[in-house]
Amino acid sequence: MASIFRERLLEGKTAFVTGGGSGIGLRIAERFAEHGAKVMLVGRRAEKLLEAQQGIASRGGAATTAALDVREYSALEAALHRAHDELGPIDIVLAAAAGNFPAPVLGMSSNGFKSAIDIDLIGTFNTCRAAYKYLRTPGASIIAISASHATVPIPYQAHVCAAKAGVELFIKTLALEWGPQGIRCNCITPGPTADTEGMRRLAPTAEIQERVRAGVPLRRLGTKDELADLALFLCSDAASYITGATFVCDGGQSLARAGLSIEAVGGF
Repeated sequence: MASIFRERLLEGKTAFVTGGGSGIGLRIAERFAEHGAKVMLVGRRAEKLLEAQQGIASRGGAATTAALDVREYSALEAALHRAHDELGPIDIVLAAAAGNFPAPVLGMSSNGFKSAIDIDLIGTFNTCRAAYKYLRTPGASIIAISASHATVPIPYQAHVCAAKAGVELFIKTLALEWGPQGIRCNCITPGPTADTEGMRRLAPTAEIQERVRAGVPLRRLGTKDELADLALFLCSDAASYITGATFVCDGGQSLARAGLSIEAVGGF
């Protein structure tokens, strides 16, 4: 989990991380804490958050938790109010909460489609909107985790494609509206990343994972550490003039237009 950055870049800053109990969100939160940030971890499962908090504390970091559902605006607002009171003005918001499951459109209910929209898109809106009055201005940084789904149609992922496309344009709109207050807003688009729930669901067998690797020009899966270092850069002073951008960290997969085709995922 070592960072490529040797100096502590976030000393004295406060980060609010949704989806912070596991996966990519947790690894980025760990990186923030490693570089001196005080972190509030947000997720639905209190036990996962406690485990994540203890892990950060064991490495000398500072973290607190809030168990909630990002679809509930009032719960997010209460957590942000507490984070502001206990940790100080919010310097960094990471919107990493997401939901996914493979299903064709004809095999998906309206509620199933809505669940991805609600968690990914509405959850990102709720997080950012509720955070606004608690942000340090100027200087705050918002990062949303997107996906290649935002720009590439992927079979069995219509719900996620719609949600992530919305997330990216929402974040770019925020960059325009909140830029005058000195708030920067960017997206990170991970490629196929090892040891994540997304890979376990979309590439559940070694054979499918090998097909995915073959479609990546670098011929390997990405790591959560690589995404964490990208997020660290984007919320640091080194990126102080970067806003409204989407940073793709996918080993070149999008350039090859490999995506996850029906053949690649074995037709589920």
